[in-house]
Amino acid sequence: MVHALRYEGGFEQNFDKLKPSATTYISSSGTEHKLPPWPGGIDGLRIGYMEKAGKKFAAVRVQHGKLDIVLKNPILIDPVRHMGNKRFAPEPTLIADAPAAALLRDVIESNAPQRDELLKVRDQLRDRDRQSSRKA
Repeated sequence: MVHALRYEGGFEQNFDKLKPSATTYISSSGTEHKLPPWPGGIDGLRIGYMEKAGKKFAAVRVQHGKLDIVLKNPILIDPVRHMGNKRFAPEPTLIADAPAAALLRDVIESNAPQRDELLKVRDQLRDRDRQSSRKA
């Protein structure tokens, strides 16, 4: 499976206004920007992240299929654990299964009120992985 992370603006300017299906964010200069499209072939997790003060990046949104969940408790992204040691970039960053699974586990642990919704995402990914394994 292919998973991706995408920049969705500065945390302080945008998080309080973030809603499922958002397609824009406000820059630090106050200008509205369109979110870049997800690259083709993303069939796994799509994680939106925002930059917090001090060059820290937090996962704020989890998407898979038609599910689009804005996290009540954003979590800081650890580039080694959650990105396979890749760098943040203006364009969406592709990540492998193991870092994506670690990120989803940490998101679920930190967002108990949204656990059921997030477990649906996890279950969809597991089902898809099982189907892929059967075809191979």
